[in-house]
Amino acid sequence: MMRYKLIKRETDSLASRIIVPVLSVLMALLFGWIFLWLYGINPAETYLRMWQGAFGNSYAVSETLVKAIPLMLLGLGLSLAFRMKIWNIGAEGQLYMGAFAASGIALFYGHLPALILLPVMAAAAFIVGGFWGLIPGSLRAYWGVNETIITLMLNYVAISFVDSFIFGPWKDPASLGFPLSPRFSPQAYLPTIGDSRVHIGLLVALLLAVLFYFLLNYTRWGYEVKVVGESPASARYAGINVKRNIMLVMLISGGIAGLAGMIEVSGITHRLQQGISPGYGFTAIIVAWLARLHPFAIILVAILFGALLVGGFGLQIFGLPFSIVLMLQGAVLFFLLGGEIFTKYRLQRVRKEGQ
Repeated sequence: MMRYKLIKRETDSLASRIIVPVLSVLMALLFGWIFLWLYGINPAETYLRMWQGAFGNSYAVSETLVKAIPLMLLGLGLSLAFRMKIWNIGAEGQLYMGAFAASGIALFYGHLPALILLPVMAAAAFIVGGFWGLIPGSLRAYWGVNETIITLMLNYVAISFVDSFIFGPWKDPASLGFPLSPRFSPQAYLPTIGDSRVHIGLLVALLLAVLFYFLLNYTRWGYEVKVVGESPASARYAGINVKRNIMLVMLISGGIAGLAGMIEVSGITHRLQQGISPGYGFTAIIVAWLARLHPFAIILVAILFGALLVGGFGLQIFGLPFSIVLMLQGAVLFFLLGGEIFTKYRLQRVRKEGQ
């Protein structure tokens, strides 16, 4: 008699790191296909419309990149924390706080030239977003408080805090009652690439991915991040300052999320408004894990999810619900987490005892 059991792998194989994410996406699409068929919707036609909405022409491609840019930045920031086994679920709130800080600079100092105003907005967004990440980072480093719960709750604190300004002192008198701040001055607009809405935030994300790749793979600090994530006790024994690294990682992770907020209000909305993020901070968690925390893979996966969002918006023209996209995102996460079992473990056939 034979039976099977899971055996922990010594190391992750290259095949498992590539095959498992790819299969997760394919299984999610298959699940979506079955769901749409049972719902009475033509799956092939739905997927074709989503593809055309995301990549059917140059405008569609540019809109896909616009949606992918914040996911790239947020995914990169989260991947840094996740490498250290710090579960930052607060990118959404950190994005909002960064957008708030950048908007404050744009509204009160919009007369400054762009060469001064844009860097100051970016710095303010990084600092405030980083501070929002440093709160749970400090609690984890010094008192062992669960950062998952704290970062999750701080999302709603940040969103409500920003809304209080949009509905209150920063509300535009000319907005006809809508929760909008006054429009920024043109100096606070990010330059765009060509005639599209794609802005230089794309270049920032690409440069950041290159920087992360070299920092995490070829520097001492990157090695410390890896060691602290694998074994804090071993890191302390090796003389690594674990508390300092936890706080630094959360500061940078939150800062990059804040920078994503600045880029969104400066490059797209040109004002602070309610609902500036359609859940980018949560979607970026899936992006980071599907990319296996690899900086370059995050760029590609962010484009995939940007396409899902744009294609989903296109479905609404044909009377189909946008919730299809949310269902597909959830399915990807479900199959990805399930696939993690086969990344960390392998099936081994063993002979039953007594036989």
